[in-house]
Amino acid sequence: MQVPNTEQQWKAVAADFLSKWNFPNCLGALDGKHVAILPPPNSGSQYYNYKHFNSIILMALVDAAHKFLYVDVGSYGRFADGGVFNNCTLAKGLNEGSLNIPGDCQLPGFTNSLPYVIVADDAFALKTNIMKPYCSRGLTQQQRIFNYRLSRARRVVENAFGILSNRFKVFGRPIALAPEKVEVVVMTACCLHNFLLRDVASASDYMPPDDLPDCTLPPLAQKSGNRVSRQAMYVRDQLCSYVNSTAGAVNWQTEAIS
Repeated sequence: MQVPNTEQQWKAVAADFLSKWNFPNCLGALDGKHVAILPPPNSGSQYYNYKHFNSIILMALVDAAHKFLYVDVGSYGRFADGGVFNNCTLAKGLNEGSLNIPGDCQLPGFTNSLPYVIVADDAFALKTNIMKPYCSRGLTQQQRIFNYRLSRARRVVENAFGILSNRFKVFGRPIALAPEKVEVVVMTACCLHNFLLRDVASASDYMPPDDLPDCTLPPLAQKSGNRVSRQAMYVRDQLCSYVNSTAGAVNWQTEAIS
């Protein structure tokens, strides 16, 4: 699989997220899961995770149609989401500006220009290009609506993992192979997942949303204490303002959080 490498390709991903999931300037949904393995000989606690089993980590960026745009697999199970992501090539490309992501753009009907972002959950650090929900305490109605809108877009990565783990039964029990061979198995499954979705716009085109399978892969541990820049908070606040504005609101969002 290939990460989009032109501005046009990234803009196509963002347009699909806006059309299907009503989230602006979104380049993908990010998350990580544990893939259970049998403990390799003499591996100590490297693969032993907080869920008390041995695993390697599958980190993925998913598009609006539940297809994998980027996959990193093989990190030790003891690591948390944020640490795995910070050490992968996708994070390096984002930090170095080498992915040809489009520059800030003005959203329709909105005054300010905003960057393109990846949506993630609270396990990741808030950055100008990584958006996560507001903390759950003392939220305003606008912030609750933003969290709902972001979580709705982020749900596609959970759905993708659910389809993957239910389609390929190898994920249902610890894989009895050396970690490097498990990496090949997981990457192959992700490629086959994309291949099997090639003729549909998204999984929900052939499967009702309520029937999308739950993910059987355990989530990664969350890591707290990430420092957040003022610019990252500003971008989130601006996106919050947009999804609550006349231009960016959808008519069912207030009812959805009530």
